[in-house]
Formats: sequence, C-alpha cells, structure tokens
Amino acid sequence: MPQLRLALNQIDARVGDLAGNSESIVRWTRHSAEQGAHLVAFPEMVLTGYPVEDLALRSSFVEASRAALRTLAARLAEEGFGELPVIVGYLDRSATAQPKYGQPAGAPQNAAAVLYGGEVVLNYAKHHLPNYGVFDEFRYFVPGDSMPIVRVHGVDVALAICEDLWQDGGRVPAARSARAGLLVSINASPYERDKDDTRLELVRKRAQEAGCTTAYLAMIGGQDELVFDGDSIVVDKDGAVVARAPQFAEGCVVLDLDLPAASADAPTGVVDDGLRIDRVVLSEEPLPPYEPELTGGYAERLDDDEEVYSALVVGLRAYVAKNGFTSVLIGLSGGIDSSLVAAIACDAVGPQNVYGVSMPSKYSSDHSKDDAAELARRTGLNYRTVAIEPMFDAYMGSLGLTGLAEENLQSRLRGTLLMALSNQEGHIVLAPGNKSELAVGYSTLYGDSVGAYGPIKDVYKTSVFRLSEWRNRAARERGQTPPIPENSLTKPPSAELRPGQVDTDSLPDYPVLDAILELYVDRDRGADEIVAAGYDPALVAKTLRMVDTAEYKRRQYPPGTKISAKGFGKDRRLPITNGWRESL
Repeated sequence: MPQLRLALNQIDARVGDLAGNSESIVRWTRHSAEQGAHLVAFPEMVLTGYPVEDLALRSSFVEASRAALRTLAARLAEEGFGELPVIVGYLDRSATAQPKYGQPAGAPQNAAAVLYGGEVVLNYAKHHLPNYGVFDEFRYFVPGDSMPIVRVHGVDVALAICEDLWQDGGRVPAARSARAGLLVSINASPYERDKDDTRLELVRKRAQEAGCTTAYLAMIGGQDELVFDGDSIVVDKDGAVVARAPQFAEGCVVLDLDLPAASADAPTGVVDDGLRIDRVVLSEEPLPPYEPELTGGYAERLDDDEEVYSALVVGLRAYVAKNGFTSVLIGLSGGIDSSLVAAIACDAVGPQNVYGVSMPSKYSSDHSKDDAAELARRTGLNYRTVAIEPMFDAYMGSLGLTGLAEENLQSRLRGTLLMALSNQEGHIVLAPGNKSELAVGYSTLYGDSVGAYGPIKDVYKTSVFRLSEWRNRAARERGQTPPIPENSLTKPPSAELRPGQVDTDSLPDYPVLDAILELYVDRDRGADEIVAAGYDPALVAKTLRMVDTAEYKRRQYPPGTKISAKGFGKDRRLPITNGWRESL
C-alpha cells in the first residue's frame, strides 16, 4: 500500500489578521516539512480567522482574503515548500452563483484550497452550511457543489469542511463513491462541555461511511465568546482511533499512514447529492517504501472539570491578547465568583498582570475583606483597597435613597471606580457574574455587570463552586498553594448590600435553581415539563418569570466564554419586549 506522512496543524488564528495568520501558516508549514510531511493541513478559515461574521459580506474583505491566499501560495514556494501540498481554509466567493433574493450579496463562501507549486491548484467550498446555535452560515455563505479529490503520491485524498461531517449525506458518502483512500476534514468547531465524546463518535461513524481513513483537524484558541479546543482525531476505515491531539494546546500532529492506492479507473462526473468530482493529480507515483516512524500519538483526555476550566482560561487569554491588552482588573469581594474569576485570570495572563481591588462599604463583613486579601496573597496578584463609603455618603446626602436604590448605588459606585481605574491604568475590566445570576437578573446594571469580558458568564453557580474546588485540588496535587480561600468556598453567597443579606433571601437554593434553569434556558423546556420533572409549580413560575423579565439586562452584559450548548448571546435569542409568559 502507498504510504503518506500527514501533518495536521492544530493552530490558532485571529479574525481579520491576514498577515499574521499567513505568517503562522508559513511557520507551521516549515515545521511540518522538517518532520518530513508529504501533505499538510490547516483548520477551517485559518487565513481569515473564524467566524468572520458580517466581514463575509464586505467585498473588500473577501478580495483581501483571495489575494492573501495567492500571496501565501507564492510565499510557500519561495520558502522552498513548493512541492509540499498545503490545505488552507479561507474566505472565497462563488464565480457561478447568480444573485437572488435571500442569498448573501457577493456569494461569499467558506472555502479551502490546496496550495502547490506556488499556485492555488484546487479550491472548494463548504457543502453543508450550519444554521443553528452560534452558526449563521446561511446568512453569510453559499454552498459548494463539488467533491474535491487531490491525488498525492498515488493516494486519492477527499476533502471536506467541518459541517460536511456533522450532517448526513454530501461529501462523506461521495468520498466512498469516489474511492478515496483518505478523507481530510478541516474544522473550526467551537467547544462545548462534553463535545469531545460526541466528536469522537461522529468521526468514527463518518470514517466507516466513507470507507477510508479519516482525519478531523480542529482549530485551537478563542474568538470573542467562542473557544476552540483542538482535539484533532485520525481514525482508520473501521473507526479505530489512530491518533488524537491534546485539548486546548496548539501543535502539529504528524503521522505515517498506509493507504490504498488510487484506482486506475477512479470515477469522474457527478456522485452522491449531486456533487461533482473535482479531481487534481499532483503526484501519481507512490513514495518508495520507508519505515514508518511517526504515529501521531494519543493525548489523554482531561477530566470534565479540568476541561471546562481550561476552556475558561483559553477564552479569557485569547480575548485579552487578541484585543491588544496585557492586564486585567477585577473587583474582589471575597466571594466565590470574583475569586474564581481571579484564579482564571492569573492562569490566563499571569498574576503579575492581574489587578484586584477591594471596595468595601459599611455593609462589607470583615471576613469578606480578609478573604479578598488572602486570595491576593495566595495568587500573587496586585492588590489594593479603595473604600466606597465616602462616595456612598456623598450620594446619599444628596439623594436620600432607600431600599433597592440604596443597595444598587453601592454596586454602581464600584463599577464606576473600576472603569475609572481601567481608563487611568489601561487594564481591561472583568465582570464576575455567573450564568445563574444572569438568568434571573440577580445583578446590578452598570454595577457588577460592568466590564469588557465575563469569564464565567456561561457557568452556573453550582459549577462555580465545583470548578473552584477542582482548581484548589489541582493546586494541592501539584504541590502548589490553592488559590481560593477556604472561607470563600464555605460561606453562604451574599452581595453584602444590606445587613445580614444572603442570596437565598431572593433566590432558591442554587442546586434547585440551576436545575430549573438548565431545563428552561439550555433545553428550552416549558413550565409544564419542568413541573412534571418534579419541581414545585410556584417556584417554577417565579423562576421563569425572573428569567423572562431580565432579558434587557443580559443584552447589556459583556461577552464571555461559551462552554455550554446554549449560552446567553448568539445561542439564545429572545425579544426584550415580550408579552409571552409560560403558564401552568
């Protein structure tokens, strides 16, 4: 059987940074060549970054992407890699699609190309376009209609892009009909909790359907609210795992494969789902036999809590770095939310770049002030105390506020103070709100919702505690100081805006609340279904009412790392002005 050394480059990309992304492609192609690769692949839309959103509708950006691809092809040849086929994802446009109502103007395409000999020798566009969850690809792209096959050293390699594997039909059965020996799918599939298991089973199934070894190359890094976790996978035609890349780590998987020789009478014309075989022959003769040396390896899976925590770290690190910041600012209350955010920030950008501010009021307990200081000592972050009581007294003397207005004033003073320090010192402010609070509106607009990024925006309160406990346990196992004070983990959660206040004054116990929210927010279950699952009708009605009336707050909350199947933002889109209420 012919042999082929495949290099899968699981790398990060920044949206819009065509020059920077091109440099990364050249650098990792060089690394692949040094490893003796015969075929090199990069993730979906790696040249432009992903997702480009409405940039796809700008003809100037589409043309810049096309020009950058041609320049990259020439650059690779100049660097001595002209005889090495390189698969690169980019933004293209269809030359044949006719303008019509409901189709994106300019017919942009989520595309990929094979670069060889200083030229673009083959290009193709994503056939299946996702339009669910965070995806809006019907809005941005027109589908491809070809079954691309590139012959490399006597092996026919079929090519696909992300959703082409996730949906039935299309390029997977077409690869079998075309008698491909290898299927390479390039992807920018966003992370979700537990998605790695789903992804593995998908790739196994598609390899068996395609009847050939299948390589699933994934992106790494973060883009706004999305995180990409890598986890590239190669399986043989029977679905057995050949290699698997690490999660949340940039790198190159290189492995030697024994593959079936291309058929002398390989099919041409139209195959499954009306796809037209688009075949390019780069090298007809198989390589001289060699002793396989590289297996690609198998990276052990992270446990569930470490996986989620890693996603939060990668998401924050990417957002800070890609937006030109070097340091972050956090209001430290001594509570569990700000403590977890601080731990994530220290792991993401280093404690020397994390600035914490304690902003006590007359209602702040001594233990909360002590816990904030203890967190700073444990982590080594920069720490200061700025009391808000003088500012609070000045407002109260002028306005004479009472009740909720008095409580919220304290939170808004803290938000104003944080933004002032951000402007003065150049730090990016992190909002510490969790998904439970956001769901029911248990936050102060322009107060604790102030910030440019919310690292735990998609983390329910019960998970905040679990992740905090995991982070401390992981530190102990490594012989390090646990970052989060034990008192922050054990004391009842409280906003401390009035004497003796605790969260359960206003909310159900968090385990019950989060279970109801998970059904309503994440799974779109109605009130009757939630009650049928065993929850008190009055409590369900109250909780759902809080969720529905807090939409205006969520719209004004900063972006934050998405880790669930349905985060607040692109995943869940409901009207602010909404007369519909769930009834029992």
